[in-house]
Amino acid sequence: MKILERYYPCGHAKSVFAVDYGKLYAKGIRAVIFDIDNTLVHHGDPSTPEVDRLFAAIHSAGLKTLLLTNNDEERVKLFIVNIDTLYICDADKPSPEGYMKALELLGVSRDEAVVIGDQVFTDILGANRSGIKGVLVDFIRLPEEKRIGKRRYVEKLIMWFWRHSRFYNKIGDIYK
Repeated sequence: MKILERYYPCGHAKSVFAVDYGKLYAKGIRAVIFDIDNTLVHHGDPSTPEVDRLFAAIHSAGLKTLLLTNNDEERVKLFIVNIDTLYICDADKPSPEGYMKALELLGVSRDEAVVIGDQVFTDILGANRSGIKGVLVDFIRLPEEKRIGKRRYVEKLIMWFWRHSRFYNKIGDIYK
């Protein structure tokens, strides 16, 4: 089972809106590193007013934010029109280099950051490789989308093992 542990998140939430960012702050977290596509919005979509308000609320809670994405800068600039946040493009997730650069830009330690993303094999694996807590959120999928990739089925299996492991919800209560 040890091989699966590198893919285990510290927590799981239905969406970025189900996380209580004030509780993260109370736990010593000072920065949130987000994936964009299928985490904050559907793949390729611009930000929404709801996401814009979320970032404003996160910043009001005293947390810094950074977008860490494998997308190019053109995609990120389309997304952040109404959001004031740092970002790293072409991050080569799950390689730790982008995560470490994110910590440096944010001016925080590993223990003061959390990664929130929708993919076990990029976002969570990269966070774990970097020693940063990772929270997996359910990926955003449009109602008409019936097919999901093979990796998503493997992720479901990994999550089943996680829910039955001693690593389940290591991050504690961070939920609304």
